Amino acid sequence: MLDVRKLRLLCDLERLGTIAAVAQARTYTPSAVSQQLSALERETGLPLLERTGRRVTFTPAGRVLARHAATVLAALEETGAALAALRAGPAGPLRIGAFPTAVRTLLPPALVTLGRDHPALELMVTELDPADAPAALRERRLDVALLNDYDVAPGDVDPDLDSVPLLDETVFLAVPAGGDCDTLDGARDQPWILASEGTLCHEATVRACAAHGFTPRVRHRADDFATVLALVGAGQGVSLVPELAAGRATGVRLVALSLRRRTRIAYRRGAAGHPSVAALVAALTGVN
Repeated sequence: MLDVRKLRLLCDLERLGTIAAVAQARTYTPSAVSQQLSALERETGLPLLERTGRRVTFTPAGRVLARHAATVLAALEETGAALAALRAGPAGPLRIGAFPTAVRTLLPPALVTLGRDHPALELMVTELDPADAPAALRERRLDVALLNDYDVAPGDVDPDLDSVPLLDETVFLAVPAGGDCDTLDGARDQPWILASEGTLCHEATVRACAAHGFTPRVRHRADDFATVLALVGAGQGVSLVPELAAGRATGVRLVALSLRRRTRIAYRRGAAGHPSVAALVAALTGVN
């Protein structure tokens, strides 16, 4: 019988590429990961990896096992969901990850609904950037996460995750109220307020500007949209702000762009039928 924990490590290796990256993601030592994968080879009786110095590549048998292992892990997730559905209702911990704007706007009404209708649920919210959420789901640090992407920075299709759409919104160019900038192309010479490098918002802004033939000149960096709007209102630069975060800000004019941001509710493949996951999806989408 193949060990499920070892199969997870094999899938991690296929996704992440190196044993060091797997070790970091799972908080193991590289030696421990190598030992587990070697043990999996002994269990299968076939070489799964080829080692050249510090690098490893998959053998044909390794690729076959990794592909089937992903199916096995999804089936186990679905089995757990089916067993959970036999209980009286949604109960126990439900770990939710969401980007800051969603934590302020989308989640609170849903949490109130869940607390009222399913008091046995233990709701736990973690604020994180959408770029970090898929790994947190795969590594079982979260059960559900709100992910988003932009049409200029579409999200990758992740075979380990399923999702349902939640929101499609306009992205605005936020400019000082007294300014005469009315287009993204017209903002090429303006100072910009950008999110931290490595975040989805940063990537979307850089790509949107690149599509108009320029690189934004960064004056300030801020990840909270309320801070961004305050800086724009103070005449410190321009920025891109999604509709969900726009609100009302003193001294700011919002110019609607053709750019769109899409938000979806994501969970591990096979978990859609889990009562707790289904309850959160219903609360967020307004489905009774």
